[in-house]
Amino acid sequence: MPTTRKYRLSLDLRVLDHLGIKLYSNAAAVLSEAVANAWDADAKRVSIDISSDEIVIVDNGVGMDLNAINQRFLSVGYDKRAIEGEESARGRPFMGRKGIGKLALFSIAGVIEVHTSTGDEQNAFKLVTDDIRTVIQKGDDYFPTPIAFSGPKTGTRIVLHELKKKRTGSSVAALRKRIARRFSIIGFKGQRGDTFSVEIDGEPVDAQDREDLRAVEFLWEFGEERIPAASCPELKHRFVLDAQVDPEHPEWVVGGWFGTVDEPKRLKHEVAGPLNGIVVISRGRLIQENILDRLNFSRVLVSYLTGQVVADFLDLPGADDIATSDRQRLVEDDPRYEALVNFLRSKIVSIQDEWTNLRNEARGKQAIDEIPALADWLDTMPHSQRGNARRLLGLIRGIELDEKKDRIDLYRSGMLAFERLRLREEAHRLTEGPRLTAEQLLPLLSDLSTLEGSLYLEIVRVRLDVLREFEALVDANEKEKVLQRHLFDNLWLLDPGWERAAGSERLEQILKKEYKVFDPNLDDRESKGRVDIRYRTNAGQHIIVELKRAGRVMKVSELVEQGTLYATALKKCLKAEGHDHPQVSVVFVVGTPLAEERDNSAIDIDRALGSFNGRVVHYETLIRGARDAYDEYLKAKAKVDRIDAILRKLVRAGAA
Repeated sequence: MPTTRKYRLSLDLRVLDHLGIKLYSNAAAVLSEAVANAWDADAKRVSIDISSDEIVIVDNGVGMDLNAINQRFLSVGYDKRAIEGEESARGRPFMGRKGIGKLALFSIAGVIEVHTSTGDEQNAFKLVTDDIRTVIQKGDDYFPTPIAFSGPKTGTRIVLHELKKKRTGSSVAALRKRIARRFSIIGFKGQRGDTFSVEIDGEPVDAQDREDLRAVEFLWEFGEERIPAASCPELKHRFVLDAQVDPEHPEWVVGGWFGTVDEPKRLKHEVAGPLNGIVVISRGRLIQENILDRLNFSRVLVSYLTGQVVADFLDLPGADDIATSDRQRLVEDDPRYEALVNFLRSKIVSIQDEWTNLRNEARGKQAIDEIPALADWLDTMPHSQRGNARRLLGLIRGIELDEKKDRIDLYRSGMLAFERLRLREEAHRLTEGPRLTAEQLLPLLSDLSTLEGSLYLEIVRVRLDVLREFEALVDANEKEKVLQRHLFDNLWLLDPGWERAAGSERLEQILKKEYKVFDPNLDDRESKGRVDIRYRTNAGQHIIVELKRAGRVMKVSELVEQGTLYATALKKCLKAEGHDHPQVSVVFVVGTPLAEERDNSAIDIDRALGSFNGRVVHYETLIRGARDAYDEYLKAKAKVDRIDAILRKLVRAGAA
């Protein structure tokens, strides 16, 4: 093998694969290694220019001479801190430690050019991934190819060719935002005029590129350093948290912050990617991608949380290196890591209740701004209860819903529930407190009456909505399905007076098994399967309701035969249960006119069914009658009370 070549790289192919090509999965992580190298080289500026076929990275650091190239840059596993110390010539704490960061470049590019100059010496060479593989498979060393120098006067220029599109497909805007979250030293201003800036396509990266800070509503900060208010345009409140991680280790302190947003979707940024997490920074750069996943905290707060924790004690001089090879995770059984996890979990637990109250208060104000009718409701509350009422509105406003109407419905239900609880508390005072005068008592009784009327109005309106939906169905078979699903549990459809009709599964089984009421020709299995006939009771009245098939044409004689059978068996059953003179009714719900109605027969149907107090109700008549009954109730309620007036405004707001 020739010994006169200028540059020499000694590398096992498996190292190239595991620590380079396969270790890094995205361009942001790779370019972060280049930014870290520029920082360690005392550069004041590093620029990254991206095009469709190449990426160019230029810094104005100290550069490398031939010895530094071979002994440091091309030496995989070079321990910078062990050989050069903990700081650069400018006093910057070194970010690099493992000596493998340069291999990250191979994960996104097939060809890498390096142009570097110390000011006195210039060097340039090219590395080709496929050539490295071929040479190393033969058991030989790889010698990078010298090329013409085209770099800065002082510093390093790296050009990446043959880009791997799947790993470099992120937009420039996305890379800018992701790199901004990976460093705390971007925009650094130190002593003796030392500065550090990063530019992507000529535009500086700064805190505004983070996006998470721009969306933060509430902020909790560690230590003494404060984030400028201009970086958090939506900030409502900020707080300070204790920064000491472990009292037994005074040097274990953190900086940084937790922040929460108003809605979880604010942390799903289209360009920046997912922001719902807490990154850990050490020595100015990311050392753990998202420690929030390790905190085992499953409360609602987690979905609203973002943040950055600066924990330099994880990488102190002389301490064990606990960063994984890609520097995006930490060794989890290290005492420092365990202490940090426990500390952060305890802090999140400590802010949970505070955040809940802050959020509900803020969302309550937002709800009132969006729907003025809610302010009208709050104005009716005693001052002592307005805070709780506003927090209730805030709780509802904070629920993620796609449809405005759904939120309006929740507001209405929440307001009525709050009124019931409030008046229950007031009613309790009647028995527990001092005796009230008539002047004090009458307003409370009026409020109770008003609430009762409003609650019933809500029930009526919901029922009318159901009826109107039913009327909109044209197909008779579809109507039958809807009735079958709702009729037997909602006998108000047959008679608005049957509000509390209840069933009895035990009596139904007796009627089926012992009296064969529902069909004497059905066996037990078939009888149990019937879904179109039920027994119900309401205010002492015992009712059998049978829903006939939509297209079946019945004769009066058939109904008389069936109704007599049903009524006779039901009376026997009830007498056996201790009812001496049970009042029984049989109702047939039919989808088409009876045969006699079609033929305009003179038969008196009501009289024919009168022996068992039977009646026939047609699908259309049933729906129309129920609707008319409730419509009359609404029309008769000429006095619009306080709660109902507000609820009407909410309805209009939902329709807007």
